[in-house]
Amino acid sequence: MEGSLEAPTRHVIPWRDEDWYDEAALDAELRRVFDICHGCRRCFNLCDSFPILFDAVDESPSELVEDLSKPQIQAVIDACTLCDMCFMTKCPYVPPHPFNLDFPHLMLRARAVENRKGETSFADRELAQMDRNGKMGSAVAGLANWATAEGNGLTRPLIESVAGIDRRAHLPPFMEVPLVNKAPGIIPAPNPDGPAFGRKVAIYAGCHDNFNDGTPGEAAMKVFAHNGLQVRIEHPDCCGMPKLENGDLAAVASAAERISTHFAPLIAEGWDIVPLTTSCALMLKFEWPLIEPGNEAVALLSRHTFDVSEYVVRLAKDVGLTPIAPMAKSVSVHFACHSRAQNMGPKAMEMLRLIPEARPQLTERCSGHGGKWGIFKGNFDRAVKIGKPTARSVVKGDPDIIVSECPLAGPHLRQVIAANGGEPPARIGHPIEVMAQAYDL
Repeated sequence: MEGSLEAPTRHVIPWRDEDWYDEAALDAELRRVFDICHGCRRCFNLCDSFPILFDAVDESPSELVEDLSKPQIQAVIDACTLCDMCFMTKCPYVPPHPFNLDFPHLMLRARAVENRKGETSFADRELAQMDRNGKMGSAVAGLANWATAEGNGLTRPLIESVAGIDRRAHLPPFMEVPLVNKAPGIIPAPNPDGPAFGRKVAIYAGCHDNFNDGTPGEAAMKVFAHNGLQVRIEHPDCCGMPKLENGDLAAVASAAERISTHFAPLIAEGWDIVPLTTSCALMLKFEWPLIEPGNEAVALLSRHTFDVSEYVVRLAKDVGLTPIAPMAKSVSVHFACHSRAQNMGPKAMEMLRLIPEARPQLTERCSGHGGKWGIFKGNFDRAVKIGKPTARSVVKGDPDIIVSECPLAGPHLRQVIAANGGEPPARIGHPIEVMAQAYDL
């Protein structure tokens, strides 16, 4: 039986249940799900997990999942970037279908078992310490940016040999002053003539926004204030997405508890919460409630969290926007995986259509970066391969501007465009930056 008449749903992640970590049960579930995937194959063109799986089955003696060795199964697990696109866009067997198939969360379970056994790599563990790394990098930004710059023949080979980070991969530079430290001096006063005057928004600056690139945050605060909103910038802690990728669910649950407790009083005072990064929004809206289902503060934060583009569209529908001058430019919009996984539709496209004469065009494909997955030596070439069709699509028609809602996808796509023989733009920023440009802010 294929498909379901009911809306897809996701189960609570039972990470506190000892049975969830049983390796024999995990192996049986992996083989059950892999057998269903092998018989369906709709996900062949998403990430490399599926081609790796299908090739392994096809090349096995009896062409059965039972023939797969543990290293072959591990290769499928390692290739998953937890982008959720198989669950969200392809799979006809997701819950409540009787097959009960949730491939990304099964890969998460496998990584949780590895993490519990101490098998998460040193580089993965240390790169997931986002706040610590951000604070250290910002404190010595000049030196850190020199050492991590692409083309640094002295340091990048050394970093590759020690940490396994491919010397060709783009690494985000650090800002000397974190965004939350700059915010008090740069947040505009709310425009009293703005249609949203009287409303309040707390921008949640994720680690990348706070320590690496504050441009989307500055654009968002200007756009919100210009429309009358009182704005504040918050960075209580990392949302835990890099630790989720490692299967470290106890650390994610801890972050969820701390951050939701931080935001609860603001929500009670009428503040809306808007994460700048799609991955952070996905965590607050959907992943945290599945990891901490009984936490009232987590549930409250989930209900009051909005993606940046989603929030602007919501304002436009609820109270209208301050008039925008025409901007006759073509805008190529990369629809990032963690934006798609929020199941809200292409809100960046809706937002950019609010700009008179703007011509946004959508690309619904993965950039290939996959969080920190794509920077490792064993993955970088695959990350480029996955991103090539996306890069071809975003430059099609020679757009005036290219944007992505994912801060890691933008720089990676610039690299892939160059690998395709094209001339990459100077920046692939967030769509909110185009709104700020249209407002001449």
